[in-house]
Amino acid sequence: MDATKLQIILTEHGQWLRDEGGSRADLTDANLTGADLTDADLTGANLAGANLADANLTDADLTGANLAGANLARANLTEADLTDANLTRADLTRANLAGANLAGADLTGANLTRANLTDADLDFSSWPLWCGSFEVKVDKRLAAQLAYHFCRLDCDDSDVQAAQNAIRDLANTFRRVDECSEIETKGGGQRG
Repeated sequence: MDATKLQIILTEHGQWLRDEGGSRADLTDANLTGADLTDADLTGANLAGANLADANLTDADLTGANLAGANLARANLTEADLTDANLTRADLTRANLAGANLAGADLTGANLTRANLTDADLDFSSWPLWCGSFEVKVDKRLAAQLAYHFCRLDCDDSDVQAAQNAIRDLANTFRRVDECSEIETKGGGQRG
């Protein structure tokens, strides 16, 4: 998509967001490879199937945006707001999501392989449990959150309980442990 057409769509979308006429951005299947969308307000925009590979979306507002099936491989989404965004089946391979807000985002089937989620907020989002979430770069805060959720599984298998006990101390550093309660030793096992 050429820059002039994109700017018109962004301007009309801004008008739509402010209730000044305009129209919601519909960038379905748009080719935005390498586009500079730094600080763009794409709240509620439809970007389903869009090609945003290598795009710069630093500090972009994508709250509630539809990015289902979008190609965001190697995209820079540093500090982007993706609250409640639909990222189902999106390709986020090697995307930089450092400091991004993904609270409530739907990541079902998303490919996060080698994505950087350092300092990202994934509260109330869905973590894809398939090979596409391998080798994701996270910080201790997110690792503790994932460990906490693993430790809260109710499983009577002694091997699982031993694994839960082994990471309990890390899990109990989860930032919401006061709201959710501290995890106790499972299966009467001893702490090591």
